[in-house]
Amino acid sequence: MSDGINLQKPTNIQKPLFISFSAEINQNTTESFMAVIADQFNKGVKDFYILLSTPGGNVANGVTLYNYLRSLQAKITMHNIGIVDSIGNVVFLAGDPRYAVLNSSFLFHGVGFDITQPARFEEKDLKERLKVIERDQKLMCNIITERTNLKIEEIQKMFLEAATKTAEDAKETGIIKDIKSVDIPKDAQILQLTFQQRPWR
Repeated sequence: MSDGINLQKPTNIQKPLFISFSAEINQNTTESFMAVIADQFNKGVKDFYILLSTPGGNVANGVTLYNYLRSLQAKITMHNIGIVDSIGNVVFLAGDPRYAVLNSSFLFHGVGFDITQPARFEEKDLKERLKVIERDQKLMCNIITERTNLKIEEIQKMFLEAATKTAEDAKETGIIKDIKSVDIPKDAQILQLTFQQRPWR
């Protein structure tokens, strides 16, 4: 006897929205990704399942994307479906829970800067660039230690060695919860993010 209490299971359980992101992390891809998330969030989506594969990219953009995803009052599931390198690991760690397919990898390396044309650096220029590198690496270390079982000393060593982690390594160190394939339901909604390449100059 139910005494008038409705014992039926709720029928408004929301299905996750699958989003595939396979690109470099830069200003263009970050802003586009955030715009898509914001649009879907405003439409009522509160469960995002992100299929991620990225060679990394700009640290500032990656940290911004991480903080943005963490700020959302929504479920963010991350799934490494290929490779997640460099600042891509920080973006990946915004998810909870986090998974990886068996044949996937994670690459951790230190921060650097590119020189695309001949340039002259004085002592003050090198000191300034070094401070930026140290700041970026500290930000990355703080996020990784907060979201995994890795310690600062271990991460710093990984940065120096450009360490690659397998899916098994990632599970052992708390980068992921488990190793599993991606199972997308037949009636799932999938968004494939595509980005226009900038023309060569």
